[in-house]
Amino acid sequence: MRPFAFVLALVLALSGVLAGCSGSGRLSYSGPQDAYQKGVAEMEDEDYQQAIQLFRAVFEYGRGNEWAPQARFKLAMAQRRLNKHLVAANEFKRFTQLYRRHELLPRAEFERANSYYLRSPMYRLGQSDSREAISLFRLFIDRYPNHERVPEAKEKVDELRAKLAHKKYAAGELYEQRDMWKAATTVYEDAFNQYPDTPWADDALFGAVRAYVRYADRSIQKKQAERYQKAIENYNRLTQLFPESDLLPRAEELYSEAQQKLDAVQDRDRQQSLAQENPSRGSN
Repeated sequence: MRPFAFVLALVLALSGVLAGCSGSGRLSYSGPQDAYQKGVAEMEDEDYQQAIQLFRAVFEYGRGNEWAPQARFKLAMAQRRLNKHLVAANEFKRFTQLYRRHELLPRAEFERANSYYLRSPMYRLGQSDSREAISLFRLFIDRYPNHERVPEAKEKVDELRAKLAHKKYAAGELYEQRDMWKAATTVYEDAFNQYPDTPWADDALFGAVRAYVRYADRSIQKKQAERYQKAIENYNRLTQLFPESDLLPRAEELYSEAQQKLDAVQDRDRQQSLAQENPSRGSN
């Protein structure tokens, strides 16, 4: 009987351990609160993988239990600590879908936007994450205008928009390098029109002045006056909107060049017009 009693005691002991582990391998917890608190402790110790397992264990007791919302939020933050920003964004989105009335909802919406912000690459690369972050930050600002994170959200929107402006400006420079003058003028003007409140706005206008002068130089006669005039118009916008810009001295040189060439083109056009009129008058 002794061997049987020993086996029975061992089985009961193992059953108790398994009940506490809830199928989580080496982890042990007595319920959702215990799993959550141990997950928080692992976060503080920077063992984020272990923390994630413990936070997921909270959901085994139902997504509506008292500790599930906090566990979902902490789970997303743990994924961020592992630099899994897209995974974190999806976890924050999941939170907003499940807990529409929870006090952490505004913060979850902010952190979802912040996840895309953290994925935003250098300006030369694709900017889909930057655009998504801007969209989500603006939605957060509209929904919670008095939230303490609104100033930070606005700063990050400004930063991301400046990056988009820089990318567009760089595209204009690339078109110039390839002698694609029409494309360059279009991109520079678009950069200013879309991002007039960024640090790249005066650069964009200066680029437009420069590109229009070179575009006009290479244009057919009947288009030159129009394009020199566009250079002058962009110079005027630059001086009016950015009177302190350090680009003004160089822009003024281009303006003078454009004005002189415009005067010459207009004089040439007048002379040609008169030459065409005189023969017709003499034939009458």
